[in-house]
Amino acid sequence: MATLTMKFGGTSVGSAAAISQVAAIIKEQVAAGHRMLVISSAMGGVTNMLLEGATTAAAGDARRYQALTHTLRLKHEETIRTLLTSDVERIAIHDEVGALIDEFETLCYGIYVLRDASPKAMDKVSSLGERMCVPIVAALLRQEGVPSRAINASHLIVTDDRFQNAGVRFEETEVKARETLLPLLDQGVVPVVTGFLGATREGVITTLGRSGSDYSATLLGAYVDSDEVWIWTDVDGVMTADPRVVPDACVIPALSYGEVGEMAYFGAKVLHAKTVQPVAERGIPVWVKNTFNPTFQGTIITNNDQTTPGTVKTVTAIRDVSLITVAGRGMVGVPGIAARTFTAVASQDANVLLISQSSSEQSICFIVPEQKAEAVVHAIENELAREFGRQDVERAWANNDVEIVTVVGAGMRAQPGVAARVFGALGDAGVNIEVIAQGASDYCLSVVVHRNATETALRAIHKLVVQNGVGV
Repeated sequence: MATLTMKFGGTSVGSAAAISQVAAIIKEQVAAGHRMLVISSAMGGVTNMLLEGATTAAAGDARRYQALTHTLRLKHEETIRTLLTSDVERIAIHDEVGALIDEFETLCYGIYVLRDASPKAMDKVSSLGERMCVPIVAALLRQEGVPSRAINASHLIVTDDRFQNAGVRFEETEVKARETLLPLLDQGVVPVVTGFLGATREGVITTLGRSGSDYSATLLGAYVDSDEVWIWTDVDGVMTADPRVVPDACVIPALSYGEVGEMAYFGAKVLHAKTVQPVAERGIPVWVKNTFNPTFQGTIITNNDQTTPGTVKTVTAIRDVSLITVAGRGMVGVPGIAARTFTAVASQDANVLLISQSSSEQSICFIVPEQKAEAVVHAIENELAREFGRQDVERAWANNDVEIVTVVGAGMRAQPGVAARVFGALGDAGVNIEVIAQGASDYCLSVVVHRNATETALRAIHKLVVQNGVGV
């Protein structure tokens, strides 16, 4: 008997039909004798509606959140009415979800009056979607003969008070998770837990930031000693490229945690590095599978670095970035220029995605999110004002017409000729490389290209992936 943790994303619970499919997947595994822990996202599109309601209320719009309240009520009422046949269960869940929608309207009214959507308030609002969905999933499982209980993760996951991107207090969370979940699993009950959220020690709701529901799943899955964690989504697994850009993209059968971390960092829609950490530390395999094609094997993610003949497994891109360059002939041999440059960047709370420096030390360039670019340039100019005055530093500027293209695969640094093949493919496709970076990671090589050339670059490099025979 295995212990399985399954997380279902927004598209997987996006409609009554989708939730029925989720219940069938869970029921099948329970019938096979497995202990099951389930983590659920909000219904597809709901979190966006919640956030839109709060932000428009803060901007002084009293109508939009009321219209969204009506839409949310219709969406959830129709789902409950379609799925639940027992009058008692249907009325109970209808009232529970209805109270959460009422809470959304009340919160938005308060935000409207104050004209302020603080991070704390936004966490309270955005957590409501999971709290609406989980009771429906649990009730449907009970109707299907599977003992189940809906659980609010604010009672399990203890965090700090960095609202909208809270940090987990691991030891306290492990104690609470094991105390609450293990007895239910031992009794054959399927806990259905809200993804994405936690709470401070004082009980104030927080959210876990990017990939929050995936993080909830791997964290709780690790703490209940799961044999495997399954992430259910609307694609057949992790792809060799974005299929919207590269039509012949295919599923990668196996990846390592290190490869997945690099892919997520550089724009691929896969598990974030923070997400895989709890299971990587314990060696728990993660499967990425398709809710709507459940018999397809999907992608398995483990600690094993499986190199391929050509090494490159996937190619991905980060968009909406800016290339910041600091240059000057007087920078050569001047101590502290780089340190002060990045101190200025940090003062703007800007994440540096890539760094490159010329060997002559006459320039430094790096990538930051585009929305931070102007503030970063001004901060550098202020920090290095004396050097600008002496013309040691001549110019700092931003180029917003660029994007990062990254190739990922285990063993890239140790494999001769990988960079040559990548650059050759780009050259043959007429793509000019503006910046090259390969850091300490053994998994990736990144180039910066003009944004108009990104799709050409992705397709050209993907031919190398196809030649390696990586996908299925």
